Amino acid sequence: MFTYIAVLDYNHLDNGVFLTAIGRALAQQSGNIRAILIHGDSEYTERLIQTGMMRSDARNRSIKDLNHRLVALFADQGVSVVGINGYQREFITRKGGALDFDHSFYKSLPSKSVLLLSNLVMDAETDIVEPVELPNYLNFLRSEIEPDEAFLFSVKKSDEVIKDNELEDTLRWDEMDTNLKETYIPEEFHHYNKEIRLINAQSFGNLPEQNRGCKIY
Repeated sequence: MFTYIAVLDYNHLDNGVFLTAIGRALAQQSGNIRAILIHGDSEYTERLIQTGMMRSDARNRSIKDLNHRLVALFADQGVSVVGINGYQREFITRKGGALDFDHSFYKSLPSKSVLLLSNLVMDAETDIVEPVELPNYLNFLRSEIEPDEAFLFSVKKSDEVIKDNELEDTLRWDEMDTNLKETYIPEEFHHYNKEIRLINAQSFGNLPEQNRGCKIY
C-alpha cells in the first residue's frame, strides 16, 4: 500500500478553486493508497476574530469548521473522507510536552477512505485543546506513520489547476533563494529543511504513479 501525507497549508485553505481541484485529484487517484491530509487554520480565523472572538478560540473554531467543510467539499467530488481533529478519541495527545499517537485507533480507521486530520491536539495534563505548528505536526506524524511520501502543494498561482514544469526534478533547501521559496513554498514551510515533495493539484491526481512533483531535500 502506498501511504502518503499531504499538507493543506494556511493560504491554500482559503482558496476555493484550489480545494475543489484537490477534491477532483483525490477522486482520480487509483490503486492501493492510504491517503492522509493534514491541516491547520486559515484566514477564516481572522474573520472570526473580527466578530469579537479571542484569537485562541477563533483559531480552534476555524480549524474545526474547516475540517467539517473539507469533508463536505471532498464528498461532493465523490471522495470518501474521515474527518478527525487530532484531540478526538484521544488520537493525538500531548504528554509531558511530547506528542503521543494512538496506533490502535489509527489502525481501526478505514484505510480506503481519505483521513483528513486537523492539527488540534489535547494536553493530557491540562485538558486544553490547542494546535501544533504544521511543520512539527508533519514531522511527528511522519515518525509515527512512516509514509512513503510527504507532500506540500505549490503556492504558485498557475500550479493550482495546471501542471507547471518550471522546477527541476530535485532541489536542495540550502540552495533555494528567498524568491524561489516565496514563489513555490508555503510560508509555514520556508525553513522546513527536511526531505519532502512539492506537487501541484494536477500531478496530485496521478498518485501513486509517476510525476510525484519536485523532490526537495
